[in-house]
Amino acid sequence: MGSIEVDNVRKVYDSKDGDIVAVNGVSLSVDDGEFVTIVGPSGSGKSTLLRMVAGLESITDGTISIDGTVINDLSPQNRGVAMVFQEYALYPHMNVRKNMSYGLKLTTDLPSEEIRDRVEETAEMMGIEDLLEKKPGNLSGGQQQRVATGRAIVRDPEVFLFDEPLSNLDAKLRLHMRTELQRLQEDLGTTSLYVTHDQTEAMTMSDRIVILDGGEIQQVGTPETVYAEPTNVFVADFIGSPSMNFFDVTLDGTRLVGADFEYKISDEIAERVKQHTNSSELLLGIRPEHISIDNESDGAIEAQLDVLEHEGSDNYLYLVKEETEWTARVPGNQMLDAGSHVSLTLPEEHIHLFEKSTERNILVEDEPSPVVQ
Repeated sequence: MGSIEVDNVRKVYDSKDGDIVAVNGVSLSVDDGEFVTIVGPSGSGKSTLLRMVAGLESITDGTISIDGTVINDLSPQNRGVAMVFQEYALYPHMNVRKNMSYGLKLTTDLPSEEIRDRVEETAEMMGIEDLLEKKPGNLSGGQQQRVATGRAIVRDPEVFLFDEPLSNLDAKLRLHMRTELQRLQEDLGTTSLYVTHDQTEAMTMSDRIVILDGGEIQQVGTPETVYAEPTNVFVADFIGSPSMNFFDVTLDGTRLVGADFEYKISDEIAERVKQHTNSSELLLGIRPEHISIDNESDGAIEAQLDVLEHEGSDNYLYLVKEETEWTARVPGNQMLDAGSHVSLTLPEEHIHLFEKSTERNILVEDEPSPVVQ
């Protein structure tokens, strides 16, 4: 078992300029065997939170438990966790075999034969059995990453902790290692907390995603949920590439009136807006991939193509009106000339409306809460 319970955890650093709050009141439950990714911009507190679970950072307030046991005061080696770092942290003077076995020799009283068998079984699982006698300096980045992961696996921990383990790899190798880590997670079923700034890793690898900003949880949910039902502007903007389009609009009956366009909404949507806010000042959001080009549609929004970026299967269109700028993603065979006039349609089922004063999404099914467990 390897369930994790983070209860109202804070981390405050002392500074000559005053206290710095890195993690502020975070509560999170992770089920046994779940793969949860913590994602957010630099300075959001994601690595600090992970290091508190690992025991590498002290906890200012709150508690962290694994399988019901509070681990706040336990040393890292007694927490039942194993961590894979961004820099791999391999001992350069030891070969792969010794790197993988060193932790077991320090923290257990297992006989040498069992340690050897564990290392060799894990090396075979990771496809590095031919590298056991080599030193890290003779390995590629991908091989070193496998060794670091194998070193964590060989300890048979309750929880795996990953701190941006793929960020030093090139794009092709990152893609390959993502699938390798997913396969390992499925095979081993070990609870995993994975920190990354890369939303693609978060969206493709996770059972659930924790989105942090300013040391606070903005949303917790499945990849599908945080993409389709972002709870606020930050989540909507952070998840998805290119980023969501946002426009200041005013609700007038069933019309959303922008700086240089109008958009008609259904009576149902207008009523939902009125149920969730007393304000008529809103932000209209729509993802680039949900904008379509349809010159035959009534109510289309006219814009002029400024730049087209062709990226194989997709084209990215950057368009302008008098006062607004739009980004659309369309199929790669849909070619247009710069300067051409384009009719944009926004399917109502894909629009998002945010209360401007609070930036919360008022079209989610229920009133959004910053923590979903």
